[in-house]
Amino acid sequence: MKVLITENLRIDLDSEQWECRHCGGVLHPARDNYKRGLLVYNRDPREIHKPLLDPSKYTLTYSPNPEWCRILEYYCRHCGAMIETEYLPPGHPPVRDIELDIDALKAQWKDRPEVAEAPIGSDPPRKVHSHDHGAHR
Repeated sequence: MKVLITENLRIDLDSEQWECRHCGGVLHPARDNYKRGLLVYNRDPREIHKPLLDPSKYTLTYSPNPEWCRILEYYCRHCGAMIETEYLPPGHPPVRDIELDIDALKAQWKDRPEVAEAPIGSDPPRKVHSHDHGAHR
């Protein structure tokens, strides 16, 4: 059983592995941080957020200082799809932003049909009220 987790990640509950939703490539054990199975590009934040003021004239340019901020981009090692991006202070380890109870997930999905693609396009049903909000003005 494969369970969709994010737009880029799913978990194979049988093998307990993170997978890329773009190519199906196995990334890393699901009980660990999925980022450990990805390629990482440590970006200079000035490449992403260009200085608004001339750095030769001004110390503060409205661009992140690379001594205080780094941008990590995570990519699937099989297909190169970008999986995640995070802003961190230099030296900070990657954030473990998803930690699931795999055993509970297995129990929750044991009798459900597998969902291969997230449903797109329909609005959730609206609850119809039987009273008039404007009646007590």
